[in-house]
Amino acid sequence: MAAKKVIAICQLGGEFVTNNDGSLSYSGGDAHAIGIDEKTLLGDFKSEIVDVFNCSADTMSIKYFLPGNTKTLITISKDKDLQRMVNFLGDTNTVYVFVMTEEAAIRNLSNMPASRSSRTTVSEAVVPIVDPVDTRIDTDNTDNADGQIDMELQEIPSLSVPGCSSDDKHHKAAQQWENTITGVDQRFNSFSEFREALHKFSIAHGFAYRYKKNDSHRVTVKCKGQNCPWRIYASRLSTTQLICIKKMNTDHTCEGAAVKAGYRATRGWVGSIIKEKLKVSPNYKPKAIAEDIKREYGIQLNYSQAWRAKEIAREQLQGSYKEAYNQLPYFCEKIKETNPGSFASFATKEDSSFHRFFVSFRASIVGFKEGCRPLIFLDSAPLNSKYQGVLLAATTADADDGVFPVAFSIVDAETDENWHWFLLELKSAVATSQPITFVADFQNGLKNSLPEVFDKCYHCYCLRHLAEKLNKDLKGQFSHEARRFMISDFYAAAYAPTREAFQHSVDNIKNISPDAYNWVIQSEPVHWANAFCGGGRYNHMTSNFGQQFYSWVSEAHELPITQMIDVLRGNTMQAFYSRGVESNQWVTRLTPSKEENLQKETEIARSFQVLLSHGSTFEVRGESVDSVDIDHWDCTCKGWQLTGLPCCHAIAVFITIGRNPYDYCSRYFTVESYRLTYAESIHPVPNVDRPHTDESNQVVVTVTPPPTRRPPGRPKMKQTESDDIIKRQLQCSKCKGLGHNKKTCKDSSIVQGTLN
Repeated sequence: MAAKKVIAICQLGGEFVTNNDGSLSYSGGDAHAIGIDEKTLLGDFKSEIVDVFNCSADTMSIKYFLPGNTKTLITISKDKDLQRMVNFLGDTNTVYVFVMTEEAAIRNLSNMPASRSSRTTVSEAVVPIVDPVDTRIDTDNTDNADGQIDMELQEIPSLSVPGCSSDDKHHKAAQQWENTITGVDQRFNSFSEFREALHKFSIAHGFAYRYKKNDSHRVTVKCKGQNCPWRIYASRLSTTQLICIKKMNTDHTCEGAAVKAGYRATRGWVGSIIKEKLKVSPNYKPKAIAEDIKREYGIQLNYSQAWRAKEIAREQLQGSYKEAYNQLPYFCEKIKETNPGSFASFATKEDSSFHRFFVSFRASIVGFKEGCRPLIFLDSAPLNSKYQGVLLAATTADADDGVFPVAFSIVDAETDENWHWFLLELKSAVATSQPITFVADFQNGLKNSLPEVFDKCYHCYCLRHLAEKLNKDLKGQFSHEARRFMISDFYAAAYAPTREAFQHSVDNIKNISPDAYNWVIQSEPVHWANAFCGGGRYNHMTSNFGQQFYSWVSEAHELPITQMIDVLRGNTMQAFYSRGVESNQWVTRLTPSKEENLQKETEIARSFQVLLSHGSTFEVRGESVDSVDIDHWDCTCKGWQLTGLPCCHAIAVFITIGRNPYDYCSRYFTVESYRLTYAESIHPVPNVDRPHTDESNQVVVTVTPPPTRRPPGRPKMKQTESDDIIKRQLQCSKCKGLGHNKKTCKDSSIVQGTLN
């Protein structure tokens, strides 16, 4: 038997208009005829529609009228729906099909009456609404034995609603939700679905309501307006799980007077509204949220309401912060599984709350050992997440002085104990026989922990932290100008390559204040001054070298802990790949920045005079007289030793005796070392969800969030590197004292003199 042939007259671009009798008519747009039969698949039908109308299939909705009924639109959502449409036509060989895109659906929504069936209610996401409210017939549930459709198509009674201003009519709520409640006999799948529909209906029509009865069997709701007769009663439909509206008084007399006091804009509701926009714009501000809700739905939110709604929406998108901590044991195993040779561990407190987490990827370990200087910067960054915490990081410098992450840890607080634990884990990861130079703060227990954990290491104090402490200790004793000179001399002493230059700078401090001089001498210059400090620091003086890595943290700190770790892993993975690819284009022996430094020193060297010698030591005359020992890579200016590149004096010798300066550069600055640094790859961790069952039959470890919570107010940002760490201090114009002005001056002698 041949399949039945039907001509589908497809229309797109027009509008539906509701007639006085409740029927719908369609006007405008374009029309094209497409032939179909009982065997046509919905995907093929959509493809032909896309071809003739040049539209998108992703946002397309296809609808039609049943024969003899122009009040109810039927949606075609699967192959069986398309087959039923052909069967419903009987002897008719043509059918009008309405193709609706997302924009057309929203434009037509206010003109469309709600249908009535067991699938009437709107429970989908509220932004955006693509399809108008309609009936979707599933004959698997509604067909009788004779194949006829058993459904009641009744005209929907119009509802009397409070008066609205012309501006209110343009709210999204009025367009989307005015028909979520249609009247008696409307059915819902659950009470929660009914309450959601009622909530949207009240917002769309501008009135507030309250529950008289609200339990698992029945719900009675009345308008909050004084003496307003609007009522609705819903209860469970007997012998089913459906909820049905049994009674409803549709008249309002309150004229929406109570709407501002009781619009019921809950955090969850606002969160569901803004969720999609937050997905596209993670930096969606609470102020902008409140403005958008006011403009689109006519509801006024304060800042805290918008902020809490954003938190709810963020958790819906990103997952539970609490559950993320519980995923840590499995997450550590997945890191080691996908990146063999990596170190990943965590620890909890006695109450199972999160204590600390550590990770060092194999690519970082191999890159550090093979291509980087034995130099590590230790620093911390606060995490402004829901449960706070601190990130401890170990970074180093690659051959081009780029930031190379070696390891990082997330801990509940920055304590001596946590730093000691971090160093123990770091030693396990980067175990090497080479002495390592650490640039780190002198506090937080690092002064004692570093020599305890690493047998051979040099601890160079972070110059930034020292300068801040010096400035803090001097504050209140000296003027702004005096402190500025002393801090400047302190930096000069730190960078001074020789002991003579160091002494000259600290003598300048002594001339201003002997107490400040004593502070500098007692601060152990052997750990921070170039003239005394051992180890290879390569003229890097501060521990916050890894600013790029910390910027990645600032982008991800609001995510749940496992997602934040994975973002850092992803950024590191991408950086390793892009740097490795970029280095393949380099044709010089040294990396670009080091090549540039060497060329600058070479230009300076051309003006020097070199006095030859039979040994390896030469005298170089320029603005000063310096001695160069090429066998020991030494110069009296100390520039060669401090930077790892030949200084201008050494290069002058090489030019004179015909040596190649590149042969006297540190191997850590070569392109070869750079490529070795990024030779390994960090692999993705595809799934961080905790498994539902423990396949290994091991004891499941439970991890709960730390007891810390983010305090109210704007979070403090980590201070960035700056040469000027001194803020001008208030100075009294009467007594010349610091920390107050003349109005608050309490010098009694000056006050008495003024009175006399």
